[in-house]
Amino acid sequence: MTTTTAAPVAAGPVAPTRTARARSRRNLWSALLFLSPWIVGFLVFTLWPVLYSAYLSLTDYDVINDPRFIGLENYRDMAADPKIALALTNTVVYTVLAVPLHVVGALGLALLLERAGRSSGFFRTAFFLPKMTPPVAVGVLVLLLFNGQNGLVNEALGAVGVQGPYWTTDQAWIKPALVLMSMWTIGSTVIILLAALRQVPSELYDAARVDGAGFWRRTFAVTVPMISGTLFFVVVVNTIAAFQMFTEAYTAFFGSGNTTYANEAALFYVIYLFQQGFENLNMGYASAMAWLLFVIILAVTLVQLAVSKRVVYYEGDQK
Repeated sequence: MTTTTAAPVAAGPVAPTRTARARSRRNLWSALLFLSPWIVGFLVFTLWPVLYSAYLSLTDYDVINDPRFIGLENYRDMAADPKIALALTNTVVYTVLAVPLHVVGALGLALLLERAGRSSGFFRTAFFLPKMTPPVAVGVLVLLLFNGQNGLVNEALGAVGVQGPYWTTDQAWIKPALVLMSMWTIGSTVIILLAALRQVPSELYDAARVDGAGFWRRTFAVTVPMISGTLFFVVVVNTIAAFQMFTEAYTAFFGSGNTTYANEAALFYVIYLFQQGFENLNMGYASAMAWLLFVIILAVTLVQLAVSKRVVYYEGDQK
């Protein structure tokens, strides 16, 4: 008598039980419940205003009357508005001047702080404290420190025999004055770069010293490549912030009743957008300006991302 053995049947995927499915649904609803404050805030205060501004950019809206659809007329008006070109030029010049100075200055201070030893905690606090200053106060400081006749900056320059310019009235010196004043809030970037510097392995510096590399050689061959990811982050963040320059310049040159220092050299793009939207009540035009600024910042950021693929090093990157 012969016996046959049945071939084993391959086990297929086990279907989730009713209890497991119920537990999964409870976890999903629990997660959504905890996320609901953020979801509601994002939908109400971010997504809806963004979508509504896109609609308003296609309308003639003065806040008092209902929006009237006019298609792309606001965008055509922007192309013919000379102040748009002026404001964009001022903003780009300010960005080109401010971002490199801000990043290089912050990196220099971070390198010094790294060598400060036990006193670095005090200096970290000292550098960050100005960041707590309200931007409106910084705008007032611009007028006080950079006053062409009796400002502290010109007094200091005069002490070494240099005749300071009229920072707040000379069109050629208004943007440099604002760039220098932006260094007042350099502390946050210093702290970020200092944290990155402390993550660089000391073995790399030891190997560089064995090879005879001096300070500058170690800085450019070891430090900068190893913190290039953080440098890229602060460049992107500071670029976006520079394109949105508003409070300090508006307070100093276009504040309420301020006609003494009003100057087209300080007319940045966001200031002109604010004037159109909240002073002239031309919300449709201001919305179109906001979308143009969004597109410009997006394009600049995409270019920076493309460049970063060639110059930024990330640990674990195999390329």
